[in-house]
Amino acid sequence: MPMKVEEKKEMAAEKQDKNMVKPRKRKEVFIYGNYRNYYGYRLHHTMEDDPRLKVFKREWFDNKDCLDIGCNQGLVTITIAKMFSCRSMVGIDIDKGLIEDARCNLRNTVRKQKSHGTLAKCSYAEGLNCGDLSEQKFPLVLNEETLYPQCCPSFPREQDLLQRVSFHCENFVENIHRSSEKFHTILCLSVTKWIHLNWGDDGLLTLFSKIWRLLKPGGVLLLEPQPWTSYKRYRLLSESTRTNYNNIHLHPDQFRDILLDKVGFKSADTITDNLSGTVAGFDRQIIAFQK
Repeated sequence: MPMKVEEKKEMAAEKQDKNMVKPRKRKEVFIYGNYRNYYGYRLHHTMEDDPRLKVFKREWFDNKDCLDIGCNQGLVTITIAKMFSCRSMVGIDIDKGLIEDARCNLRNTVRKQKSHGTLAKCSYAEGLNCGDLSEQKFPLVLNEETLYPQCCPSFPREQDLLQRVSFHCENFVENIHRSSEKFHTILCLSVTKWIHLNWGDDGLLTLFSKIWRLLKPGGVLLLEPQPWTSYKRYRLLSESTRTNYNNIHLHPDQFRDILLDKVGFKSADTITDNLSGTVAGFDRQIIAFQK
């Protein structure tokens, strides 16, 4: 039986409804700068390691207790702990999801390192079985201390990373509980703008004063402030950011004087004004303040 005209029209209408473009999902807004895949677009595609690591001094971290404020997914936090042998490294971020990612990255780092360690130990043990043992110059007591350090001196022992590195979800400005801990080094990298926009001048001064209280005598603050020109683009992320932007009086070019003259740091040294290997806009000044 031939299909009626009305039926054809109805089927065509149903098909058109099915083929209609679905409404776009609402774009996620990161009012705290808590971007996913942040490191992916901060670094130039030719770079494997964050260039900030090249300007950091070992003496700031080696066998030191350290804090990373606004650690994001923890990649720089973990790398610093590995490269410079921190005694402890605490990473905090306001975003629970990023902290979960950071903990996952830490476990993956340790897992890969243990796998590498197993291969290195097997290769060394096999080497001892080859040739005349009397010619071997390596220690033959195969325990944890002497199994591979001398034959593979560059091989890092990372089994204790899980004990040395930890990540916590925390609003640093509003949290009143972190007072008993003291740190030798505190990192605050590309965080000040987001605290400034969300909590205004008062929040910024709270950040600086809390860092001062948490630092041990002689401790170092590594500060990477965003320039004032970058604030305008993000001022309309929320009602709070709009209001705070319009009421900000303390601009980033004043931070050095505030930290020295008002907070109490005794010195400030610019580590770098420009970082090659970063995408345009991320080659920011880094300043080391000493308590």
